[in-house]
Amino acid sequence: MFFSCNGFSVGTDEEAWSGAALWNDVMRKHAEAPFHVMIGGGDQIYSDAIRVTGPLREWTAIGNPKKRRDYPFPEKLRRACDDWYLKNYIRWYGTQPFDTANGQIPQLNIWDDHDIIDGFGSYVHEFMKCDVFRGIGGVAHKYYMLFQHHLPPPPSTYTSDVVAPTASDPGQGVDPNQLVDTYVHPPMTEPNYIVGQKPGPYVAEHSHNMFAKLGARIAFLGIDARTERTRHQVNYPETYDLIFDRLRQELRAAAESGQPYRHLVLLLGIPIAYPRLTWLENVFASPLIAPIKLLNRRFGVGGGVFNHFDGSVDLLDDLDDHYTARTHKKERNALVRRLQSVCAESSVRITILGGDVHLAACGRFYDPRPQTHVERDPRYMVNVVSSAIVNKPPPQAIANLLARRNKIHHLDSRTDETLLALFDRDPGEPGSKTSKRNHQQRYPPWSS
Repeated sequence: MFFSCNGFSVGTDEEAWSGAALWNDVMRKHAEAPFHVMIGGGDQIYSDAIRVTGPLREWTAIGNPKKRRDYPFPEKLRRACDDWYLKNYIRWYGTQPFDTANGQIPQLNIWDDHDIIDGFGSYVHEFMKCDVFRGIGGVAHKYYMLFQHHLPPPPSTYTSDVVAPTASDPGQGVDPNQLVDTYVHPPMTEPNYIVGQKPGPYVAEHSHNMFAKLGARIAFLGIDARTERTRHQVNYPETYDLIFDRLRQELRAAAESGQPYRHLVLLLGIPIAYPRLTWLENVFASPLIAPIKLLNRRFGVGGGVFNHFDGSVDLLDDLDDHYTARTHKKERNALVRRLQSVCAESSVRITILGGDVHLAACGRFYDPRPQTHVERDPRYMVNVVSSAIVNKPPPQAIANLLARRNKIHHLDSRTDETLLALFDRDPGEPGSKTSKRNHQQRYPPWSS
């Protein structure tokens, strides 16, 4: 069972929510035929409220971007954020029926931005380097490892009080204030993890990618697409090398044992085969937006359009998050080609899982030549995109816009990409569709 977006974004009308209809459906199906594993594709918990009702209210309310960027993250604020993240996990992980699912179904999880705060990693570099973002990145990582991976946290997390770098961990020293009357478990990992060689640029911790076996012939690979993320990269090149070295080693060992893997489930968290909105990115990043941004900073004009962090257009961090964003195009294409090579070498089929966008869809990469049979096409990879299991879907107009933007894209002379036309009716309705043109994207009903 694969899910994503298990919570509410800031500003969502939670009063309109009628309950955990989709989690109830998960538990009904689990009672009929137990799930072997549930795969969390990111945003297993939403932490955005830390800036609305939590200890970052004062910081968020600062109007001057420079003052907000220079705001310190001392031990007192770190302790308050630590307490908030812990209570948020306890509250949400104790909410039924998610609570019961956690207790009965084994999990494999990879985090995304909302597990930290909305858009983390995709704002401008100068702002992402500020003390507050680095501080909450460390605290969120601590509880991510504890609750979602059951691994002990590091001895301390980032504060602006103690930032002395060390050879092994540049930019993050151990804060002795956090060790007073505290037992810290020695560092621990498991062979399932592929740990990055160096800390992330904003989270002073190493990425934890995963390899696991799901049955005799199915392998699982999860890529941590958040710890090393910046606006211009998803992962370090060295991390991709580590991941593919481990993947090839596992596939080779399975083949030599006489039980080769036939199917690889790849978890990316964010879609990789999805419609482009480059024209919208160009508009939002255009110099024409600058006067409106100035009016927003001075007089609050267009307050709902601009985010509360770096002052950019609010949707821009969401667009920059995706592999299909122009800033990630080169990295994305290189990743797809490496996956194709693995398919060709090991005769393994790859299915890619992604969430984040709140719209169910299914993209595919394929060889467009008519003589190429799908079963013998190493370029054929499906990207299954989940809707949100809890969060509200985007307006129907957004879904229809994306459907109209769906085209056949040419990765190279041997690889095309598009969304599959899967939906001929709305979910739960026997009659006509909301939009006759949109056969590509759907979401389950938010209220049920």
